Order: sequence, then C-alpha cells, then structure tokens
Amino acid sequence: MLTDYSLRFDHIAVSARTLEEGAAHVREYLGIDMPSGGQHAAMGTHNLLMSLGPDTFLEVIATDPSASPIQRTRWFNLDNFSGPARLGTWIVNVKDLMQSCADLPVELGPANKITRGALSWQMAVRDDGSMPFDGAFPMLMQWPDGPHPAARMTDLGCRLEQMTVVHPKAAEIQQMLQGQLDMANIHFEIGDAMSMRAEIKTPNGIKLLK
Repeated sequence: MLTDYSLRFDHIAVSARTLEEGAAHVREYLGIDMPSGGQHAAMGTHNLLMSLGPDTFLEVIATDPSASPIQRTRWFNLDNFSGPARLGTWIVNVKDLMQSCADLPVELGPANKITRGALSWQMAVRDDGSMPFDGAFPMLMQWPDGPHPAARMTDLGCRLEQMTVVHPKAAEIQQMLQGQLDMANIHFEIGDAMSMRAEIKTPNGIKLLK
C-alpha cells in the first residue's frame, strides 16, 4: 500500500573482510547459503544478494581483491572495517536523492553513480567512506524507475520480520526519522555502541542475524 513516507526501507547489509567470511556468517545465523551478486567497480567492492521479498533484500558486502585501484575511499566504511562479519548498516530508497539528502539533518555525502553489471543507481556516500552514526542512521539511495531489483534476486523463502538498531544516540536517530519512514518493524535501543539485529523468517523458522 502506498504511503506518503519520503523514505522507504530497502535492505540490510552485512559487512565483512571477505565475501567468504560474510557468507559463513549468514550460514551460521540463518542456515542459508547466500547467492552471488556482482562487482562495484567505482567502489572496489563485490557482494552477495538474497531477496527478502519483492522490494527488500539482504546484502553481504566486502572489498573486492580483484578490483582495479580506485581513487577514493570505499563505501560502507570498508577501508576501516575489522573484526568478524556483522550487520553494518541499513539502506532506504528515495525518489529524489539530492532533495532527501538536503531535507535530512545529517551529512550524508554527495550522490555517487554506482553500477553492478547492467544495473545502475545513485547512492549518497561521504567522501571519507564513513557512515552516519556509525551505520545506525540509514544510507540513502535512489533506484532507477521500474521494478525493484529485489524482485529479480534469488528468493530462498526468507523474510525480514523486524530489525533493531542499537546506538548511544538511538533516540535522536529515531526522532530524525519520525514521519519520514514507516518504522512499524524497526526498533531503536540505546546502547554503548552501534549494533544491529534482524529477525528473519526462514524455511527453518525465525532466526536472528546480527
């Protein structure tokens, strides 16, 4: 059902040092083998992708060791990523990326054109690759007109039930998004550091990805 919200939940992203580590992380928590995705030449990264429904999906993203050198820092703060694979951020889509970035009281970065195979889109990425509120505030993107790309991704019967974002400034983040985004299934908790967890319905029951 259409709403007047300017931001629409799009997908969640697991950050990892390598795609192999990211795939193992998803397998451990969901019991699912993530399908392959593609490469992002402009960012020197590659990913795995799985549909969570007709207009949302799960992504695993990591630095691509086979990529040509790039002239900027990578998105998702991957140049500074360390430790085990984990949910690193979430992404919303908008109809007018530049306008939405101007309307929100957060510095989201300029619009960057990204490609993966024949698909292209725009995404707001800070020049230093960092993410707003360490990833607790969503990244913004704009898809081209037409069916949502999730409809063409492999569907293994998984669906996102709800998501929780933990951050010391969770209340502030929630307030900034109030009225901009349908947050019926998105919860915010105040905690010492940024973390995320997602309840996902799988063919083997509800699993918790974090």
